[in-house]
Amino acid sequence: MLRDAVHTVALAVLAAGGTEAPTVRRAAVGAVRAAGFADCSEEQLVTLIEALAADTGRLPGRYPAPAVAGRDGFDPCGTALAIELHEALEPLAPHLAPAGRESILLQGARIALADGPYRPAEREVLATVGRALMLCPEDTDRLLTAARTTPS
Repeated sequence: MLRDAVHTVALAVLAAGGTEAPTVRRAAVGAVRAAGFADCSEEQLVTLIEALAADTGRLPGRYPAPAVAGRDGFDPCGTALAIELHEALEPLAPHLAPAGRESILLQGARIALADGPYRPAEREVLATVGRALMLCPEDTDRLLTAARTTPS
C-alpha cells in the first residue's frame, strides 16, 4: 500500500505541474523507485500521465480549453484525481505514524519544487494529499513551507 501511495502522489503532482522539466521527472522517478518500484522510468511516468489525460471516461475533469485547465485541457485538480488520492492514501493513513504520513507529503512536495516554486495546481494537489493522509491543514502548510527551505 505504501508503494502504491507514493506512486499515486508522484503521478498526481506530475499531472498538476507538468512533466516538461527533467528535474521534476527525475525527482518523481527517484521517489517512486525508493518506494519499491525499482524499474520505474521517466518514460513510464510520462506515459501514465498522458494516458490519464487522454482517458476522458475515467477522469471527467477535462475541459475544452487549455487556458481554463492544465496542459492539453487536463484538469489536474479535478474530482476524479482527488478521489484517486483519497482511495490510495486514506486506507494507509491510520497505519502510519505521523512522521510516515508527513514523509509521503514531503516526497510530493519535493517533486513539485524540483522545477521552482509551487504552482497553484500543485499546491491544491498537495493539500488534497494532506487531507487524505489525515494531516490537519496547519501541519500540511507547515510541511509545504519546510520543504521549500530544506534541501532534499
